[in-house]
Amino acid sequence: MAAALRITAGTGLHKGDRDYQQDQVALWVHPGIKQCVLAVVADGMGGRSGGRKASDQVLMTAKQLFERYAPNTDSPDELLLRVAQEAHMVIRLTAASAEQEPHSTLAAFLLTPESACHWVHAGDSRIYHFRRGKLIHRTSDHSYVQSLVDRGALTEEQARNHPQSNVLMGCLGTEADPPVTTHTIDAILAGDALMACSDGVWHYFSDAELSQILTLYSAKEACERLIDIARSRANGYGDNLSVIVVKFELPT
Repeated sequence: MAAALRITAGTGLHKGDRDYQQDQVALWVHPGIKQCVLAVVADGMGGRSGGRKASDQVLMTAKQLFERYAPNTDSPDELLLRVAQEAHMVIRLTAASAEQEPHSTLAAFLLTPESACHWVHAGDSRIYHFRRGKLIHRTSDHSYVQSLVDRGALTEEQARNHPQSNVLMGCLGTEADPPVTTHTIDAILAGDALMACSDGVWHYFSDAELSQILTLYSAKEACERLIDIARSRANGYGDNLSVIVVKFELPT
């Protein structure tokens, strides 16, 4: 990341109104590469132990591969695709050896010393890129309602409240190969903000509300604020919540 930029980050994790936590979230600094950071959100599914086991395996796979990441031999996209592919295979092996059907979403972004950002996602956990309070780009869910939005059959607002909003078209651990989408931000600028989160967070906010919160609050405070508001709006029926916010500012 450009030395002139100050990077601040925050994470948040809450079990919501569920009996157990199946989301996982992590933010790591590379042990040997300065200004190289990996952020991961994984929303596990498949029963109490199965879902948590799946999200744990996503984080374990990501951490191991990230620690071995060498820019001279591996491209950022290759690393992220390998995280998705290997986590998928590990989860599938778990399913084959137990009476469970563990699955997990994946939303991960990699910040490189060259001031670029690369991301990968599978399922309906999202990544957002805001620039000076304006949404630049976000992931498109691998879900049934997103397919309806893409066809013009639903608006984004209607999709959020659709009774089948949690039906996925694919994720890690399924029998079929997971849908995996990558994206690159060539240059991170001062005033940019990145957010990765599970549907337990984004479900309760418009893009404009997310932008406002990330603009008004520090990274840590934004995570706390998002979870507090989502918990209130869930009205006792909230899912697990997980969120990472990273902000980029000029040094003071």
